[in-house]
Amino acid sequence: MPIYEYRCSECGHEFEKIQKVSDRAVRTCPVCKGRVERLISVSSFTLKGGGWYAEGYTRSSGSSKKSSSSGSSSSSSGASGGKSD
Repeated sequence: MPIYEYRCSECGHEFEKIQKVSDRAVRTCPVCKGRVERLISVSSFTLKGGGWYAEGYTRSSGSSKKSSSSGSSSSSSGASGGKSD
């Protein structure tokens, strides 16, 4: 279940709530009963180490950058190469 962050517009209290995606959003502050708004926060998802991202994804994007800078005809073939994968 995702963790949602909220901030009270009246007292400024910030808090987190573990909720299902289908649950209703929190509407009142637990401290002052004021109106709260849901915050958009940074995800903690990080790709580390080797694997498909480091070895496959970055190389194909790096080679398409080189080919797109050399000419427009090679950039169209690079775009179709990405679609066939």
